[in-house]
Amino acid sequence: MARDVPTRADYPWVCDMPTRWMDNDVYGHVNNVTYYSYFDTAANRYLIEAGGLDIHNAPVVGFVVESGCQYHAPVAFPEQLEAGLRVEHLGNRSVTYGIGIFKAGEDAASAHGHFIHVFVDRTTQRAAAIPDDIRRALTAITRAPEPKA
Repeated sequence: MARDVPTRADYPWVCDMPTRWMDNDVYGHVNNVTYYSYFDTAANRYLIEAGGLDIHNAPVVGFVVESGCQYHAPVAFPEQLEAGLRVEHLGNRSVTYGIGIFKAGEDAASAHGHFIHVFVDRTTQRAAAIPDDIRRALTAITRAPEPKA
């Protein structure tokens, strides 16, 4: 079964994502669970840098409620990686990110997946509207909807 492998051009925002010694497993490549850490790091880095999220004091924060990953090619420490980020769906209280993990300089993703944040009031832990600054930042990297056949 052929799988579509995303390319760097599919992601409007890209950041460095260095591997660490502890990322490798006994088979000599980055362990599958580590990719979820990369996803979390990329999404939150974008929210901090582009949306002004104050992770320590913001009254509204994002909680992960779902994630998934497809693997295309192994990577290993000490390779340099990059994470591409886009918004696939933006709701009133949640966002679905698409994230690709690339070896530095390569066009095809080594892995790609999705990650859903539900925004919640820090105090009550109840769903809350996405703050305006964060919404603007997320809108800037929102993927155009696929044309209907």
